[in-house]
Amino acid sequence: MAPASARRALELWHRAECWVAVTAFGFIAIVLILDVIGREAVGPLSRLMGADLGATGIPASQRLSVYALVVGSFCGVGIATATAAHLVPRVAFGWLPAAWNDTVNRIADVVTGLFLLGVVWFGAVFVLSSMGTDLRAPILNWPVWPFQLAIPLGFLSAAGRYLAYAVWPDLRPIPPEYQE
Repeated sequence: MAPASARRALELWHRAECWVAVTAFGFIAIVLILDVIGREAVGPLSRLMGADLGATGIPASQRLSVYALVVGSFCGVGIATATAAHLVPRVAFGWLPAAWNDTVNRIADVVTGLFLLGVVWFGAVFVLSSMGTDLRAPILNWPVWPFQLAIPLGFLSAAGRYLAYAVWPDLRPIPPEYQE
């Protein structure tokens, strides 16, 4: 049985990831809607009234949206793991006796967690290389590594969950009845 503190920690982490993802996708929606309104309504209306305001959209809105998409999407890796909403190939399910399910699930959780830690390592190398070369976003001239940091963090979140499920199987979410 998992300690209450482990369950609470995973719940708080899940809630934080959901807030970050909702904020990122909400930002995308707001920025793109305001950009379109600016370009397609404010600009033409101002020209009709004889005032040329110049560019009326939000500068670099699409670029900003792409970076928000990276953050929101990689939060989704942990969210999908926490809710058992990720895709699970059903190949070889049922090949082993049902009595082995708990052991096989624990082994699968450890293997998946370790694999994801490997992905975290490669993601960290990627971020460090961007940081080391001072890679900057076109137009914005911002360093890109803070946005890229979402990549290893998203996989670290999933890896941590899988390893927690291996230690405390009762924390593992119940998968949906069927997956599309």
